[in-house]
Amino acid sequence: VQLQASGGGLVQAGGSLRLSCKASRMILSVFSSTDMEWHRQAPGKQRELVAVITSARRTMYADSVKDRFIISKDNSKKTVYLQMNNLEPEDRAVYYCHARLQSGVEYWGQGTKVTVSS
Repeated sequence: VQLQASGGGLVQAGGSLRLSCKASRMILSVFSSTDMEWHRQAPGKQRELVAVITSARRTMYADSVKDRFIISKDNSKKTVYLQMNNLEPEDRAVYYCHARLQSGVEYWGQGTKVTVSS
């Protein structure tokens, strides 16, 4: 299984980006039953959880991104998205997707870099 994250880049404060994370070589039924997460790691800081979408499509967000970020999941494409709106310089980080299977197995994507200019 590989998680391929994409969509990062440079954006001005107040702008938007949409990150994607595709799970390749994962059976569709497994992806559908998997909780997917986005984490981020800013320079010099620990990795933090940003957003979660469960297999039941329940969503949870870090307080710092609530009302600005939206996590969604397209099971048919085995892809999870993170729509990031009204970006702030503090959102600058490498963003990682994370799959937490019901079996307990976990996978991490390679990360996609987001830079926000003020």
